[in-house]
Amino acid sequence: MKKSVMVIVLVLMFGWTVYHFVLNTDDLSAEDDNNESGNSTDIEVGLELGNMAPDITVKTFEGEDVHLSDFRGERVMLNFWASWCGPCRAEMPDMEKFHQNTDVKILAVNLIETESNEQQVLSFIEEYGLTFPVFLDEGNAAATTYRIQPVPTTFLINSDGTIHNKAFGALNYELMVQEFAKMK
Repeated sequence: MKKSVMVIVLVLMFGWTVYHFVLNTDDLSAEDDNNESGNSTDIEVGLELGNMAPDITVKTFEGEDVHLSDFRGERVMLNFWASWCGPCRAEMPDMEKFHQNTDVKILAVNLIETESNEQQVLSFIEEYGLTFPVFLDEGNAAATTYRIQPVPTTFLINSDGTIHNKAFGALNYELMVQEFAKMK
C-alpha cells in the first residue's frame, strides 16, 4: 500500500513538473515573439549591464545638440574623459587606433566643466590627432545621468541601445577589440 501511494505521489509530482515546464516554455516563446517584433519597451533604462542606456544630449564644438539615441542601430563606445586626466591621456592613442580599425561609433564626451577652457580641449584633440567626434558635456548633465566618478569611464553599448559592459579607468586597444567582439 505504501509503495502504491509513493508511486502515485511521484507520478503526480512528475506530471506537475512537466505541465509547469511546458507552461513556462510557452510564456517564454511569447516573450521571444514580442522581442523579435522590435518591442524593446520592456527593457529597463538604467546603468546596469543589459539595461537600456539612458539617452543624453551633448554638444558639438559648434553648439549643436547630439543625442545618444541618434546612434541607435550602431555599436557605441561612450567615453567620459578630461584633458587633465592621466589615464585619459594614456587611452586616447588606443581609442584613435580602435576608431581607425573598426566601425564602432566613439562618442568621446569631454567633461568641459572640469576644464580651464574650451581651447584646452581643442589643443588636446590636436596634440593626440583625434579624428573621432568629441562632444562637450555642458552643465555636467550627461556625467550626472551616468554617475561618472572616476575618469575615464566608458560604456560599451549594443546596437539595440543596451549596455554591454562598462569600464572604470583606461582601456587599452586589446580590451576594446575583445569586448566589442562579444557584442550584438
